[in-house]
Amino acid sequence: MAKQIWVQKEIFLKPQIRGFHLVSSEVLEQLPELQAFAVGVAHFFLQHTSASITVSENADPSVRDDLESSFNQLAPENAGYYTHVFEGADDMPAHVKTVLIGNDLTLPIGSGRLLLGLWQGLYLCEHRNHASGRVLIVTLNGEEFGDEDASKN
Repeated sequence: MAKQIWVQKEIFLKPQIRGFHLVSSEVLEQLPELQAFAVGVAHFFLQHTSASITVSENADPSVRDDLESSFNQLAPENAGYYTHVFEGADDMPAHVKTVLIGNDLTLPIGSGRLLLGLWQGLYLCEHRNHASGRVLIVTLNGEEFGDEDASKN
């Protein structure tokens, strides 16, 4: 019988320029514990208010550019209606973008991997012009491979 397990850890994402960045490999390199799960869920929580995490297209980089352009139209810098302006022109738009996209997501785990679709990847959406590295809290919960499953992984 498979045992229920929990894992929680901090993952550190390298600093990125403003934009939408595919970080699937960077996250998975720091998450070898995922391979122990036969089935479960992975919860990702980005501990920041000016960056987001989401899932989107992992193949064509133009999607990331188009998302950045679109969100810059939705939440432009220097909008006259902003009152929170003391941290720079990119700060309030960054908060708006984070609220729109979100700073957490939950994904299914199966056979020791995230069950992302063929064209899906994890994105760090960096909304500040000069951001530091970001901290991602990952919580895994599920059943580990039983002895009878070990040969399948």
